[in-house]
Amino acid sequence: MTQPIPETAARRAALAAEIADRTGLDEATLERVVRAFYAAARQDPLLGPLFARVGDWEAHIARIVAFWSSVVLLSGRYHGNPAAAHLPLGLQPQHFARWLELFERTARAACRPEGAALLADRARRIARSLALGVAARQGERPPRRIARARPAPPASS
Repeated sequence: MTQPIPETAARRAALAAEIADRTGLDEATLERVVRAFYAAARQDPLLGPLFARVGDWEAHIARIVAFWSSVVLLSGRYHGNPAAAHLPLGLQPQHFARWLELFERTARAACRPEGAALLADRARRIARSLALGVAARQGERPPRRIARARPAPPASS
């Protein structure tokens, strides 16, 4: 049996540096992705209404950047419960599909291909996990997979 590798600050820093070198992701890039994503999502006919209740956008952006920093750069900066935050929103499978579509598009536009691929992979896992939690909480059978969203119709003027 192999021994587990101890998690130390030095090991975590080395892993984070390797990820940053390989993907081009860093705190500044993550903030650009998050800001660009929310700029698009807030205008989206399906997702926009979900974000209308956010009062302090700078605090929200900082919290989400900390989340993604923890997820992809192993920073440990995020201390929260994404499932609990999303349960009261009344999310349906189409919300997760649209979120993924916009997030992946934003990541591809803002990141090197390796960084966009890592963000997209983590986003798919997160969306699946949240969709499972929402479905279970609602007593429903979770979707087998999150379908790709159909493009939203253009916003009417």
